[in-house]
Amino acid sequence: MTQQLPCGAGVGFKPEHFAAIAADAPPLAFFEVHAENFMGEGGRPHAQLARLRETYALSIHGVGLSIGGEGPLDRAHLARLKVLIDRYAPESFSEHLAWSSHGGAFFNDLLPLPYTPATLARVADHIGEVQDRLGRRMLLENPSTYVRFEESSIGEVEFLRELVRRTGCGLLLDVNNVFVCATNHGTDARAYLADFPFEAVGEIHLGGHDADVDDAGAPLLIDAHGSPVADPVWTLFGEVIARAGPRPSLIEWDNDVPDWPVLRAEAERAAAILARAGAARAA
Repeated sequence: MTQQLPCGAGVGFKPEHFAAIAADAPPLAFFEVHAENFMGEGGRPHAQLARLRETYALSIHGVGLSIGGEGPLDRAHLARLKVLIDRYAPESFSEHLAWSSHGGAFFNDLLPLPYTPATLARVADHIGEVQDRLGRRMLLENPSTYVRFEESSIGEVEFLRELVRRTGCGLLLDVNNVFVCATNHGTDARAYLADFPFEAVGEIHLGGHDADVDDAGAPLLIDAHGSPVADPVWTLFGEVIARAGPRPSLIEWDNDVPDWPVLRAEAERAAAILARAGAARAA
């Protein structure tokens, strides 16, 4: 089953915003939630999400599948995910190109992978299993990383492109992650995006990052999701949309969550960029 989010701006839903959203009736295209926050059977989380689902398109974003892990996928977690997907029939489901569990231990982080043929085969198998179990195409998000592996023999964009070819999955392009990685590794974000398979992109993420320095005094960016989208990321986003056309675009703000009007304003900025690009293409 293939569904698609409406081509507009959305935000990550936070329960503290529910009353304001209900009163405001904002003209947003969709809301996104983290799957693992809604794997219980009922209660306020589901009551609120069910109300939102009556009006808005929905994206469910997973953070716990550990799709890049060396071991098999957690079948119990995948079963809970299927129940959630079946319950809400979201327009989009996505996960991360990362791993977060090993040997029965779960790490509260999304950890990087070496890009090798063996990793490619394993991740492709895991994507296939997820898509078969859920009965739908999933999107895979490019990661934010702070280290790179000497054993990597495949570029990240090539790795993502080959996963799309092998599995039929789509991609979630996180523009902030592109900028964070380019800064941390001293590479060129625009060169990365020049080869990106935009035809596979079903959703875009935008978020804030924290600036720091590493032990050698070099710039280090942390994908923190606790601040407004930075100006260089807005610039990259505008370039992506001008080239690839408008895509469903989400503001991620998961930490130090602001009042609703602040988050709504970020989404409105993204919506304005999407509208300008759409008008330019129609002219």
